[in-house]
Amino acid sequence: MKAYIMGNYTEKAFQGFMKDPSSDRKAVVEQLTNAVGGKIHTMDIVRGSYDFIVVAELQSFEDFASIKLVVEASGAVKNMTILEAIDFTKATTKASKIGYKPPGQ
Repeated sequence: MKAYIMGNYTEKAFQGFMKDPSSDRKAVVEQLTNAVGGKIHTMDIVRGSYDFIVVAELQSFEDFASIKLVVEASGAVKNMTILEAIDFTKATTKASKIGYKPPGQ
């Protein structure tokens, strides 16, 4: 599954960034993703409600959950969220065959 993973760095992480601004954060994310059999496409630091966004291929939601547990337990990241890309044509095709009618119609 293609996943968009977002999260926020903690104060602990920001202290680490200031201590070693040249460390390769993307390499760490790639290592975590590879450890569950996934692949990272991109990682960007962003401004807004989240501090970073990662685009990755994962086998399952459980793979994401395992990364979330490890990373958030470290105290470096919080509020990790995942958005899973879907095949909208496939979803709407299935929906068109359901035949749902709202109550009273």
